[in-house]
Amino acid sequence: MRLIKLSFLIAVVAAVWWFLNPNNQFKEMISQYVENGEILTLEAKFTPDQIMESNRKDLIADNQRSYREPSLKYCPYLLMDVKYVQADKKSREGVILWGLVDGEMVLNTENFEKTHGFEDAINANATSTDFKIINALAKFKGSLSYDELQKELKLDSDLLEPWIDSARRKHLIVQKGNQLQLHFQDPKILVNPQTEFNQWVVSKPYNYDQRISKKYSSSQIERISKVAFGSDFTIRNIRQVYLPVYNIEVQNPDGSIMASYWNAITGQRMKPSY
Repeated sequence: MRLIKLSFLIAVVAAVWWFLNPNNQFKEMISQYVENGEILTLEAKFTPDQIMESNRKDLIADNQRSYREPSLKYCPYLLMDVKYVQADKKSREGVILWGLVDGEMVLNTENFEKTHGFEDAINANATSTDFKIINALAKFKGSLSYDELQKELKLDSDLLEPWIDSARRKHLIVQKGNQLQLHFQDPKILVNPQTEFNQWVVSKPYNYDQRISKKYSSSQIERISKVAFGSDFTIRNIRQVYLPVYNIEVQNPDGSIMASYWNAITGQRMKPSY
């Protein structure tokens, strides 16, 4: 009897902790089932038929290939209402759309241009001092000599060298002799913390299997944005929204299937990782 009571007490405490923990993924998952099976999604501009027709020559090269029935998927993003201070020292307010699959920030919803380098920083668990190095290098096209970096950051060698060692150990930068450079191909990381946002957000019904799984958590995105954009950056509100994505499949003559994924806002093909 005592064992049963103890087990029940443990179960109650665990349940309370799961639901009260603000960063709990289980709580986040449950919240997605609320609102009568509806999710917030960016409004699509293109239909799958429009995309298939305009890309027919690339997707179906001859009469031996044929389209299969397209399907709709939803890719998760974080929509953050933020405040920050710009270079002119004036406060700014805006929104950021940040990918929970690729870990990158969307710069413009018109063409879905994105940053490049934040995913590496997330995976490396980059700190604010790592970003001081990253941002200084990004300011000068990704490369500086040791002396130039020291001058830019106005730091003594005793403080600068541990910062460099940290960023190098995390593979965020590389050092070649006296030269330091960002360890990203075509980096795009020194940006204002704001997405040029010109899309409607609508509520739509969905099936659970339409959702593409997240690779990164909301807390990871919040953390990396704060260390990247400094102490004057703050997040006022945060919500999860979804990008509609079309899965378009082509039947090949040998019976194999070629699948491709297309952004329903831009009508453009997406990276294979999706």
